[in-house]
This record gives sequence, C-alpha cells and structure tokens, in this order.
Amino acid sequence: MNHHLFQEQNFTTLHELRTCHHERIIRLAYRSILRLELDEVELTELLTQFHHNSNFAQLLAELRCGSEFPRDILEQTPEYETLEGREGKVPVIEPMSGLLQYHDENGYNWRSDDRDPWFLLKDISQKLYPGWYMIELCIHSERVHGNAKLYFDYGEGYNEAFSVTLPFRNGELVKRLYHLEYFPKQVRFDPLETISKFSVAHLNFVSVKPISTRKYMLAHIRNHSSLYKGCSIIHIWRDLKAKAEIKKIALDELLYQRYNQSFRIERERFNEGYAEWIAKHEKPEYSDMFKILMTQQLFKHQPTISVIMPVYNSIELFLRQAIESVLAQSYTNWELCIADDASTQPHVRVILNEYVQRDPRIKVIYRAENGHISAASNSALALATGEYVALMDHDDELAQHALHFVVQAINQNPSAQIIYSDEDKIDTEGNRTEPHFKSDWNPDLFFSQNYVSHLGVYRHALLKCIGGFRIGFEGSQDQDLVLRCLPHVNSAEILHIPKVLYHWRIVEGSTAFNSAEKNYTTDAGINALQDFFNRQGREDVKVEIGYMPNTYRVRYPIPRPEPLVSLLIPTRDKLELLEPCIRSILDKTIYQNYEIIILDNESAESATLDFFKCIQTKDTRVKVLSYRQPFNYSAINNYGVQQAKGELIGLINNDIEVISPEWLTEMVSHALRPEIGCVGAKLYYDDETIQHAGVIVGLGGVAGHSHKYFPREASGYFHRLKIIQNLSAVTAACLVVRKAIFEQVGGLEETNLRVAFNDVDFCLKVREAGYRNLWTPYAELYHFESKSRGVEDTPEKVARFNKEMEYIKTRWGEALRHDPYYSKNLTLAREDFSIGDS
Repeated sequence: MNHHLFQEQNFTTLHELRTCHHERIIRLAYRSILRLELDEVELTELLTQFHHNSNFAQLLAELRCGSEFPRDILEQTPEYETLEGREGKVPVIEPMSGLLQYHDENGYNWRSDDRDPWFLLKDISQKLYPGWYMIELCIHSERVHGNAKLYFDYGEGYNEAFSVTLPFRNGELVKRLYHLEYFPKQVRFDPLETISKFSVAHLNFVSVKPISTRKYMLAHIRNHSSLYKGCSIIHIWRDLKAKAEIKKIALDELLYQRYNQSFRIERERFNEGYAEWIAKHEKPEYSDMFKILMTQQLFKHQPTISVIMPVYNSIELFLRQAIESVLAQSYTNWELCIADDASTQPHVRVILNEYVQRDPRIKVIYRAENGHISAASNSALALATGEYVALMDHDDELAQHALHFVVQAINQNPSAQIIYSDEDKIDTEGNRTEPHFKSDWNPDLFFSQNYVSHLGVYRHALLKCIGGFRIGFEGSQDQDLVLRCLPHVNSAEILHIPKVLYHWRIVEGSTAFNSAEKNYTTDAGINALQDFFNRQGREDVKVEIGYMPNTYRVRYPIPRPEPLVSLLIPTRDKLELLEPCIRSILDKTIYQNYEIIILDNESAESATLDFFKCIQTKDTRVKVLSYRQPFNYSAINNYGVQQAKGELIGLINNDIEVISPEWLTEMVSHALRPEIGCVGAKLYYDDETIQHAGVIVGLGGVAGHSHKYFPREASGYFHRLKIIQNLSAVTAACLVVRKAIFEQVGGLEETNLRVAFNDVDFCLKVREAGYRNLWTPYAELYHFESKSRGVEDTPEKVARFNKEMEYIKTRWGEALRHDPYYSKNLTLAREDFSIGDS
C-alpha cells in the first residue's frame, strides 16, 4: 500500500508512540510508524494499546497484513457507515463572497451573483482529522448540473492543490472519497461556478476506514470509467498493478489517480440532457407552424434548393425515411435530385419510381455502371437547377424546417457561398443522440477534422466553378469539395447555422456508427488536404494522420536558421517551482534558438538569488532581469518584451514544466504563419488532468478553460482535445506570439488588468487586429496553477479581481456574448462542453 497518503508526523522512537494518548496526537503518528519500520511484534503491541481508535487500529492492522489486496475484500460490496447519520446534514455555512440570501416558492435560499461564490464552513475544521472521508453533497439548483468545490486551508491559504471537485446533478446525492492531508484550519465551500438560485440540502464528511477505500475506489472506477467498462474489480486491480510497475509509482497512488479521473470521465457524457434540450428548445420553436410559414412570407429571396442524393443498394426503410424527410420540408421551393449508382437490389428502382410519380420535384437518373459516391454525386448534381445545392446521404434525414432555416440564413446573409449546420445522429428506431453543436468557421479545426458536413449547402455557381466532386477522393469527397471552394470564397461567405438540421443515420458499417469503420476515409482526407496545400504553393506543409480516426495533423515548416524566441518567465522566489521549470526547458526542448529571460520581481530568498547566479553562469541562454515594482503581471511582461531580442515572444509561467520535447517547435511553427496570432499549448495539472485546452470567452460571464479537469487521455467534445483548432483566446501561462504582433496591439493591459484576464484581453486584441489565435495539443506541458499566485482569498484580492472583471466586461461586452469557436447551445456555466441549461 502507498502509505504516503496517511503519513503526517514526527515521532522518533517507539517509546514516544507508546506514551501518546490524545487522539489528535495519535492521528499524527502515521509517518513515524512507517519511518521506524516496526516489526510485527511491535505493531501488535501498538494495536492492542490503541484499539479504541478505529482508524489508527485499522492502519496498524493493515500494516501487519502487508500490502496485498485480499481477494475476499475485492469481492465485498462497497459500503460505509457514518457516526452521526447522513439525512439532511449541513454544517453551518457563512457566505463570504458572491452570495445573497434568497427565498422563493421553489425552496431556494441562496443566490450567487458571480461565477466564484463561496462559503466558509463554520466549526467543521475542528471536527476533521487527517485521513479518509466520504464527502456527500446534495444541491438543489436552477441548473441541471454543476460543479461544487471544497478547499482546505492548512495554514497557507486556499490552494488548488488541496481541493476537491464534486460534479453534481440537480437534487441528486453525490459522493466522493477524499484524503485529508493535515488538520485544516479552514474549509471553503464553492457551491457552483455560475450565477444561479440554489439551496444546499446536504453536505457531510463521513470518516472512512483506510483499508476500505480501495474497494470504494475500485467499484467507482468499474462503474464510471470508460477505460474499465464491463471489467471485474479483480481485473481492474491487476491492470493497475501492472501499470504501476511500468510507471514506477505506488499502486495505491495510481488507484487514487484513476479514481479521481473517473469523476472527470463522467463529464464526457456529452449526450446527457439532449432529450431535455430538444423538448425545451426545439419543440417550442419548431411546433409553431403558423409562425414558420409567416416568416417565409417575409423572405425577399426564395431560391430553389437542389437536394442531391446519391443512392446505392439502400435499405428500403431508411431510403423511404430520407425521401419523406425532404417531402416534409416546411419550405417547399426545393427539388430532390437522386442518382442511383447502378444498384443491384431491385427494390431501389421500385421505390424511386414510386416517388417520382408522387411528386414532380423529385428527379432521378439511373447510372449504367457503378462509379462510387463522387461520380454518383456528380450525376445528381447534373440534374440540379437550383441556386443552392444541399448534400444528403441516402439513409439520413433532414429536420422538418432544415431548408426553411437555410433560406432564412441566405436572406440574412445574401453573400453566403457555403452554409453548414449543426447535426446529430439518429438510430434505427428514430432516437436522436450525439448532438454536434459546432464552431463557426474555424479553418484550423477544419484542417484537422471535417466538421462542416452535415448539413452542407453550396451556391450552385461555386460548385460549377470548381467542377463538382473529384473522382479519387471517395471517403473524404465532402471535405475535398470544401477545400477546393476555399480559394474562391472569403471567411465572411462561410455561414454556420447553430441549429440541428441534419440527422445522420447510425447503421453498422457507417462512419456515423463508428468513425473507425472506414479506414480509407482517413487516407482520403490526408490526400485531399495535402493536395490543397500543394495547390496553394505550400509543398513544404505536410499532412499526417492525427491522434483520432478521421483527424489530421498539419505540420508547418520553420525557416533555417531558426528564428530567436525570447521566453519570459516572471517570478518572485518560488525556487521549488522555478528551478524545475527552467531545467525542463533547457533539458527537454529540441528547438535550439531561444533565450530565457527570468523577470525577477524582488526575490529575496538566498537560495533563489544563488540559483540566478549559477544558472546564468552555466547557460548563456539564460539571463535575469530585475523588475523592482509592485507585482503587476502585465507590466512585468511588457517590460520583458522591451528587453527581448527574439522575433517571437513566449510568455511562460514559473510553474510550467515541459513534457513534449517538440513543444516549442510546434508552437513556433504556427506562430510564424502570417494569419496566426497567439498560439497556446495543452497544459496538465500534476494529477494528469487538463488545466488548459484553450479559452472559451463567455464562460462564467467572462472566460473559462476548455475541458478543464478532463483526463489526459480524453479526446474531448468531438475530439477537440486531440486536434489543432482556432480559439478566441489561450492562456498566457504558455503562449507564443510574434513580437511585432505583441507591439502592434499594445502589449498587455497593465493599467486595468494587473493580474487577471490580461491574457484574454490580449488575445481578443490580437483577434480584433485580424489574426486567428490557435491552440495545439502537440505542445504538452505541466502547469501547477495557483501554486505560484494562489486564489482570490482576501478582501483586497477579491476587490481587485471584481474590478478587473468589470473592466473586461465593459471593454469586450459584445465579444463575450458569443464565442465564434464555441456554440450558443453549449453551457456557459461549466468548462466541460456539456449541453446548455438555458
């Protein structure tokens, strides 16, 4: 067993252990027991003496038994008991920030006024000893689900390192094991992360025996982790044991990591709440047919939409449902152009002929020989007479008002050349799942993944200009179509409709069922992308397979010699963070041409000052500049940029550590692209969960991190944790940008944003100047966030934070209301890409 979770304290002899009687002192003896390496006789002696203390006795008994996890314990059903009962317990809570007492008919008794409300738990710290606890929580809220958080102050203030998150669903009891490291002086409780009315129905800390924690954690992992779905507890235990040996870490440490990650994996259930969302948002709007038809009467332009559908040996039921979904369109100025690609099953021709007789808007051509989807699509396209062309597969369905919303968008944006919508999947029973709420036009995301299809609608003249579909790119023909359109359109002419207008059929063998079903599609996508860059005269750009099926990595070249990068690292002491940061950059970075500028903000510790002297002597790429002014993150970095010699600037926190050696190569390769502004990296907490995968503006009222707390191996919302993409902002904890751009937009805002939101403000200024900001998962680093600065836990810090929040809201009000790289259908209350509550 990894007993470090129980180690606290400092008894130097067995005699001292024997003579301690006070229960608190006993609880401090864990580390001493291990250090003294007591034999079985001595452990038995202590067990007899302290049998009255159940936790302590249990630890001693476990030490006697050794570290192997017995089979009979593995087979037990997880259970625990509380000494005081669990029903409706809530400690005394004192509102500290962002909270108002409130009462209404729904039973809510609190209202949060900002995204960081918190209570102080009164007197609870006196009842908590170091050890294991099952934390129980039940919150009633206006929100369907949320994230509560507890911080434990061990004497140095509140810190992310000593906190636990409790993801909850409204009105449901959530339980989570947590190990309390020391005696807490205070406990902070953040009930949620957004503005909402709520009540705390239950909050309790239940002491759990140390030996019991294994079975609790294993059972939770089995039930909630996608990695071990369907596995037995014994299988999970053996697998973790093997992995622990490979990783050279303690088995129980890995178990605790996997347990914590299993809570975060729950957040990947992106489909959760979709049925409720449909009922709340779609049905009220779509069921008002009178309003829909009246809106159509106001359309100044009512173009014909040609829906083209290649068909081959279609399943009868699905082919009928596909055609019926076109016939059911509320917008009636359409034509359905079908090309049968020499189907061998006779029912196909029978069905098509039937529908041709039923409606004159349906046209069919029968190909003499099978030519596959590109050739069949061109045959269907040849039948089209409409001003716009919509693409549809032979087993999918259009939403009833799909063409209505397309034409509405055309009337609002007459110059639109390419139009695409959100989509979901529909099974054989008609159940809708997996909604894909998409980004607005996002070039680098599109180069990483064809997120545009479906529904895709194109101006007919544009398709004629490029020659329709290309033979030889089957499997990625839609992406190739868009790529060949791009040189003929500008970004403003590519329009996204944030509504689910297309239902992609889930049938075995289709990419809707499993993106790995058609391996040839990935190869076709690589060929299409490589051809696109070659046609742009960029043969030096190379396209590779991405981390996930049907995703791609585009590599951009770096000129020789490599341009100089100035890495700016502000610090005030904190050598325990700074030294590993500097050494990891020097030891692991394969990019060679960089300088490290340590911006010393009045460090005073002798060890830090000695390190400054030593590191500058050992490596000429490192220099220390003194900045003797009150802490102002923006001003410090602006000063550093003035001293920097590099063509590129890297803003680096002092609590960063390098993981991937090519991190800087990757970031520089994008930062040198003329159209790109700020480049951000993928950052992990030290527990291997996501700290930063880009910034979404509007979350919590200002901005938040994409996919925060997801496991390192998670792919995220439609693989967005695994692919390069454009985002509105990235964190300055690790940001690379050309110096010329930094100076062009005036650097960081040092008057109004001394500490918080300066990176968001900076990125938005860069975007406003016409550049695209970018995030890449191929630059990986650790970020021990809050260890260097801490949290906003004093009245002065809270006042400063609120003032900075108000400034950025005023400065960027309109931009914060809609992030073009996110979706209005996704939540603004959480950082997990879940479906929105309102």
